[in-house]
Parts: sequence; C-alpha cells; structure tokens
Amino acid sequence: MTNTASAAASTAINVTLEVADPAVIATSYASAFGLGDQLAFAPVSAASEGFRGFILSLVVAQPGTVDSLIATALQNGFTVLKPAKKSLWGYSGVIQGPDGAIWKIATSQKKDTAPVTRDVDSIVLLLGVEDVKASKQFYVDRGLTVSKSFGGKYAEFDLPNSPIKLALYPRKAAAKEAGVPITGSGSHGLVVNGPFGAFADPDGFAWAA
Repeated sequence: MTNTASAAASTAINVTLEVADPAVIATSYASAFGLGDQLAFAPVSAASEGFRGFILSLVVAQPGTVDSLIATALQNGFTVLKPAKKSLWGYSGVIQGPDGAIWKIATSQKKDTAPVTRDVDSIVLLLGVEDVKASKQFYVDRGLTVSKSFGGKYAEFDLPNSPIKLALYPRKAAAKEAGVPITGSGSHGLVVNGPFGAFADPDGFAWAA
C-alpha cells in the first residue's frame, strides 16, 4: 500500500451498535441492508431510553432503491417512523431497527431513471448534539477536518476513503428528522471506531481507537 493510500485509509471510520442479542440483530441487518462489515454489533453496555441521539442514513440512487431497502428491513424486524415519500429534497423514509437504532433511507432523486438496484452509495452517521459549533471544534481539535459547515445548523467532516461519513446536527432537529420525541437518557448504544483515539465527545458519544 502506498503512503497516499495508507493516509486515506487512516481516516476511515465504522460503527458498532450495542444490542441485546448481537448474533440475531446482525442477521436481521444483513438481510435488511446487506452492508457487510461496515457495521459491527456488541452486547449492550448500559441501558438507554428514548431517543439515542443519532441517525444512520443510507444514501441511494433513486426512489426504487429506497423502497426496496425499506421493504426488506420491514420483513426483518424494522418498523416505520416516517413512510417513504417525496419532499423538496428528494425521496426518503425513516425506519427503526429491532435494536432501536434509527435509519433514514434517502435519495435526492424523485423518480427512477434506471433499473432498480440495492446499491448503497454512502452511509452517513448523523450525531445529534447540543451545540454544533462547540462539537465541531472538539472534533477539529482531535484531528478531523471539516468539509461542510453551516454555522450552528450542520457540520460534516472530510473522511476520505471512509465507508461511513460523519456529520453533526442539532439534537432537536435530529429528533424531528427522525420523527421521534427529543427526550432520551442513558447510553447512546453506539461506539464509533476510528484512528482519532479513544474518547467521549461533549454529548457522550463514545469513540474507540
């Protein structure tokens, strides 16, 4: 591997979801989305209640793919929080996994223009935080580079070659996006794995080296 490739790979992150039964939930997710090793599962380390403060998004090419992924998810223990529909920004739906994690399946397109596939273009981990500016600076101080920033409303980080993108959003807005009450307590049930060290951010999201 070249130095350039090594540098790109070193920015990659993935996530571990803490679930009651890792083997069963892993099978459910594999059947629903087929994401392979981009997700890992571990036993629950601490209790959680209500909104866990994050959304995982699958960004796809067209509405037919959104519908296909949601359909197989519903066959594997997921439930609907927001039915898929057109919006100003495209076409999307929000569902909740059997473990409680919230997923948004979305495309910027409003109609199919090619044969439907189940390909996922990107995965986005959206962290709902109390103060986007403060959290953004916290991550910059730990070596992440900002790629997009809209004041206190949204921030996204540059993670070349990472299968999962990382973004920040106000917690209240994230709950509204998910279609759930903002209230929640206890563990986030999520560990982000990456090259930036082991720490907890200002909102308690855990990172592992």
